[in-house]
Amino acid sequence: MLMDSKGKQTPQLDKNKSFFQSVGHALEGIKRLLLEERNFRIDLVVAIIVLTFAVIMKISINEWLWLFAASFSVIGSEVLNTVVENVVDLIVGHHFDSLAKRAKDVAAGGVLLSALFAVIIGMLIFIPRFIALLN
Repeated sequence: MLMDSKGKQTPQLDKNKSFFQSVGHALEGIKRLLLEERNFRIDLVVAIIVLTFAVIMKISINEWLWLFAASFSVIGSEVLNTVVENVVDLIVGHHFDSLAKRAKDVAAGGVLLSALFAVIIGMLIFIPRFIALLN
């Protein structure tokens, strides 16, 4: 957003003029995700819990890479799902459209697949450690 001569915000209609302006818009997007998207907040909390367990369990560097890949896969697919939902809602408004439903369902399915990937990675890393702790 830009300010006009009277101090009011006007929408930005042209390309970003600097890298910092782009970063500002990106941070605004993350802020919106945190404030408006419940599932994004849940994904972040779960990722923080998992990463805390990883610190406690002293996992290897390769396991860290897999955990970060899995966590960012879920978070990234949640972001894309939000984009799809918002664009579809912008286009169809408040009426039902079967193609809009399909687009939203497929995007949600992508999040579910990413979450399944993350669960499998977590199980492969943590189950052997938990078993070793029990023995």
